[in-house]
Amino acid sequence: MCVIIQEGEKMKTGRKIRYSMAFLGLIILTAVLLAWNICAGSVNISVKEVTEVLFGEKTAQTASRIVWEIRLPRALAAAILGGALALAGYLLQTFFHNPIAGPFVLGISSGAKLVVALVMVFCLGHAFTVSSVTLILAAFIGACLSMGFVLLISNRIGNMSSLIIGGVMIGYICTAVTDFVVTFADDADIVNLHNWSKGSFSGMTWSNVTVMSVLVFVITVIIFCLAKPIGAYQLGESYAQSMGVNIRRFRVILVMLSSLLAACITAYAGPVSFVGIAVPHLVKNLFGTAKPIIMIPACFLGGSVFCLFCDLLARTLFAPTELSISTVTAVFGAPVVILIMLKRHKGEQG
Repeated sequence: MCVIIQEGEKMKTGRKIRYSMAFLGLIILTAVLLAWNICAGSVNISVKEVTEVLFGEKTAQTASRIVWEIRLPRALAAAILGGALALAGYLLQTFFHNPIAGPFVLGISSGAKLVVALVMVFCLGHAFTVSSVTLILAAFIGACLSMGFVLLISNRIGNMSSLIIGGVMIGYICTAVTDFVVTFADDADIVNLHNWSKGSFSGMTWSNVTVMSVLVFVITVIIFCLAKPIGAYQLGESYAQSMGVNIRRFRVILVMLSSLLAACITAYAGPVSFVGIAVPHLVKNLFGTAKPIIMIPACFLGGSVFCLFCDLLARTLFAPTELSISTVTAVFGAPVVILIMLKRHKGEQG
């Protein structure tokens, strides 16, 4: 009996060490990539110069403007929105009990993109100012509409593979309409929507960063508070009900939170592919657990690391030409999705 208790304690200690090391590694990677994103670019700025700029010491005006007005807001936005996107993917995977569910694959990001594009075309065409709140609200409406179609399909089709195909088709339809709207826009500012529609963290301002920080922080705290019901729901709806979880209300909350996160990301950065699918899977393998209380902060940090790394490559790989963020995330995220599918297929055969 004592031997069993000792083995149990050893395993518990081992898990704690693994969690601590994994969290520490993600935090260090986030800090390193944040600094690297600020320093690297078409104009390289040394770490010393960046430190002088950040602490208000005298430095070149050009370097100061590049750091404060361009690179720092963009790097922070990539970290915040990357974390939010990974969390949105984790919530959708929990909701559908499917490891390849995500805002991009299910067409939720594309629906948000369509409504945002329509609002921006209308407002810019009539010389109206478009605020951050307006963009997020438009994206949320689009995300909810797409999510509604996905849920309608899921109620009629029990097969999860068919559900994913349905989501992809919704995404294609929304993308086609968005491209049509952007292509035939006359105003020069509207034509610039083309870059946003492909996914990009460029053009971020401190006003954008402030709004997204507040919104994502509030949603993340709410999700963290739901860690216990999420854990129960992962074990099955019957078990969750026996634990006192109101399934209908809980599912609505999951849909609303994931749609809000997807809306926030799409409003500012456009559609970003594969992060919502790949990161939760990678994080789960890194930590060796599916416990929500671990997965929620881990997914956020993992998403930040993933997007900071991909945005760094998008900016610097072929500088001064910049790639869309979705191009880079697809290169690293798509193989992970393929591995997930192969693993599931092997599990079904076994």
